[in-house]
This record gives sequence, C-alpha cells and structure tokens, in this order.
Amino acid sequence: MGLREDLERYREVGEERRQDLAEFIQYGDLGQSRPDSVRVPIKIVDLPEFAYDQRDQGGVGQGDAEEGDPVDAQPQPGDDDGEDGDPGEEGGEHEYYEMDPEEFAQELDERLGLDLEPKGKKVIEETEGDFTDITRSGPTSTLDFERLFKQGLKRKLAMDFDRDYVREALKIDGWGPATVFEWARGENMPVSRAWIDEAYDELPEDEKTAWESFEEMDANTERVDTAQRIRREGIDEVPFRREDERYRYPEIVEEREKNVVVVNIRDVSGSMRQKKRELVERTFTPLDWYLQGKYDNAEFVYIAHDADAWAVERDEFFGIRSGGGTRISSAYELAAELLEEYPWSEWNRYVFAAGDSENSSNDTEEHVIPLMEQIPANLHAYVETQPSGNAINATHAEEVERSFRDAGDVAVAYVSSPDDVVDAIYEILSTEEES
Repeated sequence: MGLREDLERYREVGEERRQDLAEFIQYGDLGQSRPDSVRVPIKIVDLPEFAYDQRDQGGVGQGDAEEGDPVDAQPQPGDDDGEDGDPGEEGGEHEYYEMDPEEFAQELDERLGLDLEPKGKKVIEETEGDFTDITRSGPTSTLDFERLFKQGLKRKLAMDFDRDYVREALKIDGWGPATVFEWARGENMPVSRAWIDEAYDELPEDEKTAWESFEEMDANTERVDTAQRIRREGIDEVPFRREDERYRYPEIVEEREKNVVVVNIRDVSGSMRQKKRELVERTFTPLDWYLQGKYDNAEFVYIAHDADAWAVERDEFFGIRSGGGTRISSAYELAAELLEEYPWSEWNRYVFAAGDSENSSNDTEEHVIPLMEQIPANLHAYVETQPSGNAINATHAEEVERSFRDAGDVAVAYVSSPDDVVDAIYEILSTEEES
C-alpha cells in the first residue's frame, strides 16, 4: 500500500470520526457552516507527512553531529500553522465533513426517527403516468383485452350448465319440457325454455320415456359441474360483448412545486442576553438547514422585534440586541404583511418565533394568538429560551401552549441549555409530521 492509499484511508477514518450530529447541533461551531453547506467537525486523525525536508543535509543519521548529541525536535516556523506551503497547509480540508442541506435533513430524520414528507403546492406540470385508468371508448390499441377476456369468461361460467344432464332429464317418463324447465330453474341452471323445447324435439320418441323416475336417471347419469367440464374439455369460445370493452388511458400526474417560505422571528429586546441568543441560533439554524434540504425551493424571512418589528438579513438576525421593551405581536403583524408575497395556495409556510417568553401585558392573548390563527401555515412554533429557568413574567409560551393545546399545527418548545436543543427540534418537527 502506497502513500496515496494511506492518505485515502486516513481521510475515510476521519469522516467516520466526525462529530455526532446531535452533539454538533448542541455544542458544535455552527458558524463555520454556510446556508447551503453544513460543516460538521471531524475528530482529527493526523495525516502522515514528512518531518524533515529531504533536501536538508541534516536530521537523524546525517550531518556532523557527535555521537550522543540530542536530536533537536523543536517545531520550526510553519510546521503547525501551514504558512509558506508547508505540510500543514491542506489540514483544513480534513477538519470538517461537508454535507448539503438535503443530506443533513436525511440524517436528522434518521437521528430523530422522523419521516417528514415535503408537500407540493402549485401545479407546475402535468405528465402522463401509467395506464391505470379506463374509459368506455378509445383507440383499438388501448383496448384492455385482459379485462375483456375476464368479463367474457365470467359470463361463460355464469351461462354454462351440464347440457347432457338436462337432456337425460327430458327422457324421464311423464316429465316433458315444462317439468324439466321448472326443475332446472330450481337447481339454478341458467337454461332457457326455448333451449329445452328444442332439445326435447330433437329426442327420438322411444327415448322420451327411457327413465321411469328422476331417481333412476340421477343414479345412472353423472352430473359434471362447469369447472370440471372446462378442465376436461376446455373452452371453444368466450362470449364477448361490446359493453365489456374498456380502453386504458394514462393517469395524469400533477407535479407540484415543493417550495417553502420560513419566517424566523426573534426577540431582540434588552432581556435577550447572549446565552438566550445562542440558544435561539442553535435551534433555528438546524431547522433552516432541514427545511432547505426537504424542499426544492426554500426562501427565508428574518424578523427582529422589541416593541416594534423590522425585517433583517440572516447575518444580522442572531446578533442584534436592543434596549427596548417587548411586544411580540408586532412581529406577527409584519410577518402577515410579508407573507402576502407568498400566497398560501402556492407556498408552504413555517412561522418560527423565539424569545424568553416575556411580553407586554395582555399582548399574547389579545393580539398574538389571534394573529397566529389568522396566518395560515404548515406549522407555527414558539421556542422559549430561559437559561436560568422560568422568570415570573415569562408567560408567553405557556399561554400559546394552553390556547393551542388541541391544535395539530402549533408547537411550543422549551430550551434552557444546549442539551434541550435536539429535543426542541424533535418537538417542532414531530408536530408537523403528525399534522
């Protein structure tokens, strides 16, 4: 095995040793990733490299050193920091395992035991699928002959009876066509009176009294049922009828656009200190990656609020801090306005909000809850971040949870430390899956 194979094997081992996904979400450095690329740290396996430049005339076993002199093993400039093209220069590409949001979503599904199927909205294309539907008319090439044959065979079986057995009944002394017809009908034989009259007329006169009684005839005549007769004699013809004809045509498959808009709302008021903001980021960032991986087209709207609300870019969203008060309804008012650009008939919608559950008096009950009811969405979620436990006036999450207790499209999660983040994500996504 050469050096190249060694390097590939070390790379494989490194990827196998990448940080567990849940551990990465809870404690990893999310800032190293991009919206379209998730970078999960690898627990580094040092790659083999030359410790000494072969061009240098020195090192162990070379040069003018006296026997017993210690080998100078101190690192030289560039050995570790990768400067000037030294061996450490490419170390970065082995420090992270990169996955796109689609792979991230798949792994998170497996990790949490979820199977959330993205929903299609607006029809963008109609295509012909399999020939699964049928109609009473169509081109000959699409005639469903198998169905036609089965219908004819069913009719054949329904109309069939043991003609020889009925003919023998016509030979019973004193019976005649009328008696035989009545008897045959009682035996559920699908025989017509016209057929019986014709068969009776064809009998020689001396055979019309061949049997003295029905019991004598039955004892000396074998009655063969339809299935036995078909197995023994086969079928000469199958009665096809026009009303049995059906023509296959393709099912029309509607391809729906799987697009989504995610509204992220964050409280940036003075009470939202660094630890609370970090917990919001740890919860919202994986949710963004997940939904981006699930849907073909994902757009994100970020809203920050204190007593007022305003739209921001993603780069600003997690870092903003204000000294103002809190009025959560201002964010939902802005969300409703911005979502007008994403009609519910054409877009999947997720509205995620987070904060420390502190809100101005009566705002949750009188304004936020009615606004949540008025904004159609696949899922509304609120994440409470309270690292020190519940504050006395932190009641927003409880009020929302109580109001939407029986709703299948509202989730409330509580995050007091990074350990709670994965459970919060599961609570949110499992609510969507159940609904």
